[in-house]
Amino acid sequence: MTNPITILLAWSAFDLFNHQITKSPFIMPLPARYAKVKAFVTVLFVLLLGTPYYLVRVYTSSESSVPSGRYGFYLSDVTEQMQVDFVHQKPRFDPKLNNIMPHIAALGASVAITDVDNDGWQDIYVTSSRQGTANALYINRQNGTFENIADSIGLAAVNEPGTGVSMGSIWGDYDNDGYEDVFIYKWGFQRLFHNNGDRTFTDVTEASGLGRWMNATCAVWLDADRDGLLDLYIGGYFSEVHNLWQVTTTRIMQESFEYAENGGHNYLFLNRGGGRFEDMTQAYQADCTRWTMSVGAVDLNGDGWQDLYLANDYGPEVLLINQKGQRFEQQVGTTLEETSKSGMNVAFGDLFNDGKHDVYITNISKRGYLFQGNNLRRNLLDETGQMLNIADGETSDAGWAWGAQFGDLNNDGHTDLFVTNGFVSADPDEDYWYEMSRVAMGNNNIFQDVENWALMGNQSLSGYERSRLYLNDGTGRMFDVAEAVGITDRYDGRGVAFVDLMNRGVLDLVVASQNAPLKIYKNTLTTDHAWVAFELVGVDSNARAVGAEVCVYWNGQQQVQVVTGGSGFASQSQRRLHFGLGDSPQLDRVEIRWPNGKTQALKGLALNTLHRITEATNR
Repeated sequence: MTNPITILLAWSAFDLFNHQITKSPFIMPLPARYAKVKAFVTVLFVLLLGTPYYLVRVYTSSESSVPSGRYGFYLSDVTEQMQVDFVHQKPRFDPKLNNIMPHIAALGASVAITDVDNDGWQDIYVTSSRQGTANALYINRQNGTFENIADSIGLAAVNEPGTGVSMGSIWGDYDNDGYEDVFIYKWGFQRLFHNNGDRTFTDVTEASGLGRWMNATCAVWLDADRDGLLDLYIGGYFSEVHNLWQVTTTRIMQESFEYAENGGHNYLFLNRGGGRFEDMTQAYQADCTRWTMSVGAVDLNGDGWQDLYLANDYGPEVLLINQKGQRFEQQVGTTLEETSKSGMNVAFGDLFNDGKHDVYITNISKRGYLFQGNNLRRNLLDETGQMLNIADGETSDAGWAWGAQFGDLNNDGHTDLFVTNGFVSADPDEDYWYEMSRVAMGNNNIFQDVENWALMGNQSLSGYERSRLYLNDGTGRMFDVAEAVGITDRYDGRGVAFVDLMNRGVLDLVVASQNAPLKIYKNTLTTDHAWVAFELVGVDSNARAVGAEVCVYWNGQQQVQVVTGGSGFASQSQRRLHFGLGDSPQLDRVEIRWPNGKTQALKGLALNTLHRITEATNR
C-alpha cells in the first residue's frame, strides 16, 4: 500500500537522481527541447506513485461509509425512517445502593416480536425500566412505518410507583383463542395481560395467580406437560425478599462470584385452564437460586419433551431435563458444571446443519482483568452425554456480552449469530474495573454488602463496546463482520430480536440498549439466495405451536429450528421460522414434530414463500 511518506521519499530519490545526472561533468547538458519531456516524466512519475494511495483512500472511505454487501447482505439503520423513537430509561433505586447504582440498574432493555392483531405483519413491544416511564407497542402499518399504540390499549403504564419496573416481556397464547397474550416480567409485581382480539388488552394478573413480587430477569412459555396449554417458567435474580426501592439491608449482592445460591427463586407455573396457573416448582424440582439471567426451552435430548436451559450470573449453567412431563431432573456429566462464568444469554441454533440444537451462552471478557469467554456448546447429548464448549477466537471473546440470537442473515443456508455487548458506558476516561477486581478478591462478607464497594460514580465498566455479527462459513466456523455490514453503534446492548418486518423473506434486526434508543436495522440482500418460512397453527397442541420443531431437508442438507416461547436475554424473536436455502436449492421435504409429539411430513412446497401450516388431527 502506497502512503504519503513513501511518495515523499520516492520523489526525493528521483529529484536527487535527476540533480546528479544533470549536473554530472561526465554527462552532456540536456538540450532545451527536452525540458518539456523532463517535466512530463516528472508529473507522470508522481501520478504513478500517487494513484495507488488515492485508490486505496477512495475504496476505504466508501467502504466505511456504505456497507459493501460483499458478504451477501448489509444492514441499514432505518429506525427514524420507520417512525420509531423509543428510548429506554434505566431504573433508580434506594439511595442506600448509590455506591454501585449504575451496576445494579444496568438491566431492563428488552425487545419482543409479536403479531398483536393477526394481520400477518410483525409488531414490536419494548420495555422501559424507570418508575413512571412507559413501555411501547409499535404496530406495523404495512408501509414501512410503525405506530406506538401501547397507551391506548393499556400496555404502556405498567411501571407505576410501588409496582416495580419492567425487565422484559414474552408473548404467548395461554388460552388458545388465537391471539397472543403478554406476560411482563418485572423487578416488582409480575403482570399478565389477555389479548381481547380487538387491539385491547385486559389485566388478568390477579385471577391468573401470577401476580407475586419477584426480581425477575427472564421468562419463557413452554408446554411442560404436553397438555396443549402453555405453561410459564420465570427466572429470579435478586432475592424476592428485597424491594430495591426500599431496602432493609445493603447486603443484597451475591455470596460468591462463582457459586452463589442466594439469588431469587425460579418458578414453574402450570397452566390449569380457565386463565389459572398453579405453582408447581417444588413438585417438578424446577427451582434454581443461582441468579438466573436467561432461560430457554427446547428438546435437547430428542425425546420429544421440552427441556429448560438456564444461564446463571453467579453459577454454572443448568440443564433441566424434562422427565416426560412429570418433573425436571438436572442433567449431570454434560460439562456444564465444570466451569462457572457469568451467564447472560441462552440462544438455540443448528450451527452445523446436523438436525440438533446447539446453544450459545454469553459471559464476560475484559483483557487484563477477566477473561471468561462466551460458550458455544455443541449438542452431543446423544453421542457422549455432553454439551461441549467449542467456542474459541472471535466467538469466545466478544467483551461484556448480553443478548444473542441465531439466524441466517444472508439466506445461504447456514445460521449466523448476533451478539450485543457493553455494560456501563459513562465517562470514557474513567474505568471501574480496578475497583471491581479489588472487591472481587475479598470474601463474601465484603462483596455481599453494597456499602463495601467503592463508589462507582460516573466511571465506565466495559463501556462503549461494539456488537458482533458472526457469519457462519458453512462449516460451523464464524467470523465477525459487524462493522463491515453496517453495525457501528457503541450503545450498551441488551435484547436483540430477528424478524422479517416487511415480509420480504429476509431477517431484519431489532436491538434494545440500556438507557439508549431502540435500533432497527433493515437487511438488504445482494444475492439471489432462496428461502422458505413457516407459521404453525396448533390444533391438538397449543395454538401457537410453541415447542414444535421444523426440520428442512434440501440439497443433501438439513436444518432444524424450534418455535420458541422466548429466547435470548430480554428478547423474543418472531414466532415464524425462517430458513435460508442458498443457491439453486432443491427442497426435498419438511418434517414437523408438533409439541404433542406427533409428526407431519410435507413435500412439494414452494420456495420463497411463507407457508402457514395447520396441525393435522384426527378430530
